[in-house]
Amino acid sequence: MANQKRDSDDHRQPSTSTASIMVRDLEPADQSWMQDFLVTYNHSLRVVSRGTLHYVPELPGLIAIYNKIPAALLTYHLVDQKLEVVTLHAAVQRQGLGAQLLAAARERARALGCHRLWLITTNDNEPAIRFYQRQGMTLVAVHHNALAESRKLKPEIPLVGLGGQPIRDEIEFEHRL
Repeated sequence: MANQKRDSDDHRQPSTSTASIMVRDLEPADQSWMQDFLVTYNHSLRVVSRGTLHYVPELPGLIAIYNKIPAALLTYHLVDQKLEVVTLHAAVQRQGLGAQLLAAARERARALGCHRLWLITTNDNEPAIRFYQRQGMTLVAVHHNALAESRKLKPEIPLVGLGGQPIRDEIEFEHRL
């Protein structure tokens, strides 16, 4: 789930005027970095969204390079002219990496002839919900108690998330293209 984008004071760095960000496609040579990054920020190489279990290392993606260091990752899945953002994580917060990756994903979706970019987050992930709304995405559905089904595919999904909130619902956002 793209819901793994979580703001954390532990990863915030002060803004610098010399910071540079470059977004590029995920390449085969990035596999080791990507797997380590996903284990660190997603705590798993697997993601469930809307009843589909994704093995993330098999997905295409985009990397944000921050000051010459890979620092953010977005992976996606294409089906029926729809691009689903499966994961979005940034090691460095509040520097625009997530926003640039999401913008690049929108451009990729348009270039591929998609009519919709969408993603799922969970009800506990208020920082991600605010982020997606700031990025102009529309909340289109709340899938109540969807995590009960997701846990059948991925039992390690915790019962409690950010702020001690029970993780129950999938929150669906979209950007129409």
